[in-house]
Amino acid sequence: MEVPAVSLPVLSALAAGPAPSPSPSTSTGVTPTLQDAQESATHAASWVEENWSTWLSIGLRVLLVLVIAAVLRVFVRRAITKLIDRMSRTAQAVDGTALGGLLVNVERRRQRSQAIGSVLRSVASFLIMGTAALMILGTFEINLAPLLASAGVAGVAIGFGARNLVTDFLSGVFMILEDQYGVGDVIDAGVASGEVIEVGLRVTKLRGDNGEIWYIRNGEVKRIGNLSQGWATAGVDVTVRASEDLDHVRSVIGEVAETISKEEPWNERLWGPIEILGLDSVLLDSMVVRVSAKTMPGKALSVERELRWRIKRAFDAAQIRIVGGPTAPAEEEPLDPTAAVAAPSVFANAESVQSVATAPIPAPAPSSVVPK
Repeated sequence: MEVPAVSLPVLSALAAGPAPSPSPSTSTGVTPTLQDAQESATHAASWVEENWSTWLSIGLRVLLVLVIAAVLRVFVRRAITKLIDRMSRTAQAVDGTALGGLLVNVERRRQRSQAIGSVLRSVASFLIMGTAALMILGTFEINLAPLLASAGVAGVAIGFGARNLVTDFLSGVFMILEDQYGVGDVIDAGVASGEVIEVGLRVTKLRGDNGEIWYIRNGEVKRIGNLSQGWATAGVDVTVRASEDLDHVRSVIGEVAETISKEEPWNERLWGPIEILGLDSVLLDSMVVRVSAKTMPGKALSVERELRWRIKRAFDAAQIRIVGGPTAPAEEEPLDPTAAVAAPSVFANAESVQSVATAPIPAPAPSSVVPK
């Protein structure tokens, strides 16, 4: 039998035994060496060397923008503060006059200055820092068009949802800037009236006549009647009988006006002489004499009450009678108490001829039979 021939390399391989399994490092790739790490570091260093000037310029631009924005913000805020202080000093200079001391008080100036300064400083900071942020994003070559479009859409949505809040805020800003009213003023806002105790950008607080506090949104105020600016008018109507002597009435009221004008504190609350305007109305049984005076703002009611008090006492002393109004009823004489008593009637006697004639059925005669 013939045996096939086997080559020498095959025999040597079989004699060496089974081949070892490959290591994981050789199966996944080439093992990193020190030379590869050196090459990577060299590439990184070269990339940094090529781009360091670009990053340095970008950093310097960002730093320059931030420094300019911070300096400009500080400068603008100081300028606004000085402007507000100058407004306050101008208001204090007006305090030397009789009218200025009443129109502008310390608390009102303080709150108004704080509100105006806060609004202006906030707006200035928002504009400066917002512009700086956009410039920084532009330095990094970021496309601002999608960002601005998204911000515009978001602003429209927020403005539409919070339109009442925006309306209140803008109305409050213009009310403060125009100095329509301030703390201590008595105003009529339409929806409520009273004394202003706090002025805000969104809400105004009023103290009512009964002590209640009204919170009024500035956007809901359509009209403002300020009763504390300028001067007020005190008017008193005196109704007397039509038979009174007008010259006598005028002289008595004139004496009252002269007396109250010389006494404190009414001489300070009266800003002009008390005038007798004349007859306001003349009726058949009464006439109305109109008395008027220019007073300090907010003091008209107290002056009217004092005038009524003094005029009533002066009229009582002068025996001038004040009647109950323009349609005062005429005095009626007392009625005769016997006028309501009827005359005696013949029908009052049941045995009279008239009573017997009007009786349809005569009364039965009493029976004389005595029952057993």
